[in-house]
Amino acid sequence: MPRPRAFDEQQVIERAREQFWASGYAGTRMDDIARATGLGKGSLYGAFGDKGKLFHRVFDDWCTAVIAVAEERLTSGPDAEAMTRLAGYLHLMAENTASDTERRGCLLAKGAAELAQHDQTVADRSAKTMTALLTLLRREISAAQRHGDIDSAADPERLAALLLTVVRGIEAVGKAGLDPKTVRNIADTALMVLPKPEN
Repeated sequence: MPRPRAFDEQQVIERAREQFWASGYAGTRMDDIARATGLGKGSLYGAFGDKGKLFHRVFDDWCTAVIAVAEERLTSGPDAEAMTRLAGYLHLMAENTASDTERRGCLLAKGAAELAQHDQTVADRSAKTMTALLTLLRREISAAQRHGDIDSAADPERLAALLLTVVRGIEAVGKAGLDPKTVRNIADTALMVLPKPEN
């Protein structure tokens, strides 16, 4: 009978995430992960496999959290509150970026940029995450259209893609050093340019 693991698996994932987040995939060695987690490399390999498999676990965990944050803000509710939900989500993303003084950015963007070209698991998980975010945004935009806050003739799919690009772009320009005030203003501007119904 195998012995039960004498460590908190989620805590190991979180500490490995911090290492990958700080150093990137290529810049992280299993020795670094072992040091960050306090586990021997043998234990890490036994529990998670090689570095690639460990990163896949970390990346999947992060993507799940990204979707959970969006779901928390973009949950189904009264159509009359859809614009408030959209604004809350965009402002949260802008504030998270503006307050990221270490300019680490999002692990989703970082991991996809580094690995998606040649790692199908990362590419597929990234695409799945973006599709989930797009669906949540599209649902809220449709709700705002039903309430009359956004022009009903506009294509909700295209507007959702625009807002998703704004959200991801905010993270990119914030990491590149754009000042926090401008980052926050981007979210406001994106909401202002959504097409309003004609009177």
